[in-house]
Amino acid sequence: MLSSFYHKYLLPGLVFQGIVIGGGYATGRELVEFFLPHGPIGGLLAMAFAALIWSCVMAVSFEICRMTKSYDYKTFFKNLLGPFWFFYEILLVVLMIIILAVIGSAAGEIFHNIFSAQALFGTIGLLIAVGILSFFGSIIIEEFMGLWSIFMYVCYFSLVVLCLFAFGDDIKSNYAAATVSSGWALDGLRYAGYNLAVVPMVFFSLTHITKRNEAVLSGLIAGMIGMSPAVFLFVAMMGKYPEIGQATIPSGELLGYLDMPWFAIIFQVVLMGTLVQTGVGLVHAVNERIAATLHSRGKEMPELARPVIAVSLLLFALFLASGFGLVSLIANGYGMLTFGFIAVFVLPVLTVGFYKIIKRSF
Repeated sequence: MLSSFYHKYLLPGLVFQGIVIGGGYATGRELVEFFLPHGPIGGLLAMAFAALIWSCVMAVSFEICRMTKSYDYKTFFKNLLGPFWFFYEILLVVLMIIILAVIGSAAGEIFHNIFSAQALFGTIGLLIAVGILSFFGSIIIEEFMGLWSIFMYVCYFSLVVLCLFAFGDDIKSNYAAATVSSGWALDGLRYAGYNLAVVPMVFFSLTHITKRNEAVLSGLIAGMIGMSPAVFLFVAMMGKYPEIGQATIPSGELLGYLDMPWFAIIFQVVLMGTLVQTGVGLVHAVNERIAATLHSRGKEMPELARPVIAVSLLLFALFLASGFGLVSLIANGYGMLTFGFIAVFVLPVLTVGFYKIIKRSF
């Protein structure tokens, strides 16, 4: 009974959170960019609005996935967009290059911080971990992502508790003096739209869901699960507001203020695991898309192809990032990516998808 509840209602949210955090708010930098400008209260309002959008989109998406048995993104978007499904894949490839390059670089930096060794070894370690997990397929991947997300929750909650003890008076005074300015809703929408791009990466974990109420409730819960660690980190950051906004890696800055080397090591190891989660989630979605295409043609995907594709995608992203500066180039177009995913995924799901669910016409 407990296992069934976990796999139906909690696992999809944990997988979603695991994919979002490594390429997003794990370092706290995204929180600075999207939420910190609106202050302690305005930032929380923006995060709540983003979580609400996540929940609504995932509730409808999960039900479409269940009804059509579309557990890979190609099948899902063929059912939703028909012949225009490839627009999502084009946007996904661009986004994937950015995220894989970012997590590859971040893994190297974290490894260097922990062991004072060359960053290259951290990047190689990430490649090996993603390749091994990709080899074992969906069951092992979903269990790893679920369990590691739980570890990460404990770690982020512990960070909040430690920060409350260390500079709780500063956190309290910053919230007491806070005012709410306009613009928080727009930044909540922007943040939600960009990160919703990875929702189809979660579909492989929805095979346990068999009823509409399970799909809808799972989707609603997933939005809250995905945003909760970000709320923990944001509240902790308020102890050093507004100067924390100048930090390149705000979570690392907080660890420095705490001056607890043992906790800093644990936190960074957990962060390394979140990078693995993100990498595995992205490349597994590509593997599932390829496997589904081969299956429709009466062929099966070789087991060794999965880790080979995973490592090749990571190497390709890192090569482009270092050789052509592609990350900084495309990072300037994040706004376009955001609105692109809203156009090809969010709006069709909430209009065409919702209508077809009501009419049961898939």
